[in-house]
Amino acid sequence: MTAQPKGRLQSAGAVVPLAVLATFLWGTAFPCVKLGYRLFAIESGGTASQMLFAGTRFLLAGALTLAFGAAAGRRAPLPARRNYGGVLLLGLVQTTAQYVFFYVGLANTTGSRGSIIDASAAFIGVILAHFLCRGDRMTRRKALGCAAGFAGVVVLNLGGGLDGAFAFTGEGFMLLAATSSALGAVVSARVAPGNDPMAVTGWQLLAGGGVLFLIGALGGGRIRPTGGAAWLLLFYLAALSAVAFTIWTLLLKYHPVARVSIFNSLIPVFGTLCSGLFLGEEIWNVRNLAALLLVCAGICIVNGAPGPASSVKA
Repeated sequence: MTAQPKGRLQSAGAVVPLAVLATFLWGTAFPCVKLGYRLFAIESGGTASQMLFAGTRFLLAGALTLAFGAAAGRRAPLPARRNYGGVLLLGLVQTTAQYVFFYVGLANTTGSRGSIIDASAAFIGVILAHFLCRGDRMTRRKALGCAAGFAGVVVLNLGGGLDGAFAFTGEGFMLLAATSSALGAVVSARVAPGNDPMAVTGWQLLAGGGVLFLIGALGGGRIRPTGGAAWLLLFYLAALSAVAFTIWTLLLKYHPVARVSIFNSLIPVFGTLCSGLFLGEEIWNVRNLAALLLVCAGICIVNGAPGPASSVKA
């Protein structure tokens, strides 16, 4: 009974719908995190409270993933013993490091700008895969796609951030978050084979989230929910992480890093649209649209060969 779904996941046609779903969920996280700061009374300079908020989210996400995996398999999902170290490393890179930079950076820039800068993870992933993943080599087409994507990030940052200037703890931290995400994809591609994807996802979220929670708690962070909406938002953030990271781990188990990572470029499309919808940000300006077009062009170029990937639209 398990052979059939595995075959579907290994097919090239599985990449597009699953990657789009995961990136849509991650795109909604940008406005939701910023709304969470309001609903939990977290100030932009409250780094410890931001880490506590992030840690609570990912601990809950890890618990949800493992609980669902246990219900589906009727036993607690565990990675192979030889991969315990790899899962811990994945948690430190893909959850702890990425979201330290993500939560602080997003507090110091807009949701739309943050989501577009975060898209550089796709192109950083393609570059890292060339050096770290056997058989995932850089080609002329991939290089052109990466150049287009990075050009979009450059165009976006020709303008100012929240205070009219590029901020290292804002836009700069979002770029570091993207780098951590890309490196996490490489680590995941090495850890996932031979393991239950839910086990890898759940335990790395618990490990990484636990470190974030400790950083926040030891730093004196506090989260003060202002009502029931705050808890609903926290649960949604945890659930989207559980679903999106599980999908991503599954895709990286069966497909090359570069082919999967490039779909990170869809995150700014969803993130920008959702930030405009839920935060009321001004998204329809020439700079934002030019940046979005360039990063989406990166998807089309990198996946420009005939096949399912060429059907992706912004």
